[in-house]
Amino acid sequence: MDDHVPRVSAITNREEIPEGHRHNFDLIEESRGQVSGPFAVLLNSPEVGGRVGHLGTYIRFESQLSDQERELAILTTAREFDCAYEWAVHEPLAREAGVRDEALEIVTDRRSVDTLTVTEAIIVRYGRVLLRDHEVPDTLFHTAKDHFGVQGITDLTATIGYYSLLACVLNAFDVTPDEGT
Repeated sequence: MDDHVPRVSAITNREEIPEGHRHNFDLIEESRGQVSGPFAVLLNSPEVGGRVGHLGTYIRFESQLSDQERELAILTTAREFDCAYEWAVHEPLAREAGVRDEALEIVTDRRSVDTLTVTEAIIVRYGRVLLRDHEVPDTLFHTAKDHFGVQGITDLTATIGYYSLLACVLNAFDVTPDEGT
């Protein structure tokens, strides 16, 4: 049994939140089936938890990106932040969505993207350069925009930013995946 405790209380019961803010708990639980991981600690500030959850509902469930594209972007972000929780949750989702083993290995090992498909290579390059250099060179940006369209590149960028936020929360609050994940 894992005795690890996050650095702040994990809110997993709606009664732990002041009555006027319980709708934030309800929205997260409704969209995700439960309150756990980053949301369990973000709800220590109920409005932050609710607003982050609302954005995440779009990013994870409604954006223009395909499941494969989104999950590869999430795992690229998780790897760049060395976020074990984010990786543990999304690696099985990525496999389920059809992300290829080769793409997962390249992200895991931070290897060259030269053998990836065009779409995979754009996602991984874009995420890596944005997170490492804090900007995207014009050529890569235009390649990604031409490939995904304006809304697609916006959704890709927002996905990387959103999962960066969650990785920061998970890493700062020392939220770890369940043992064996």
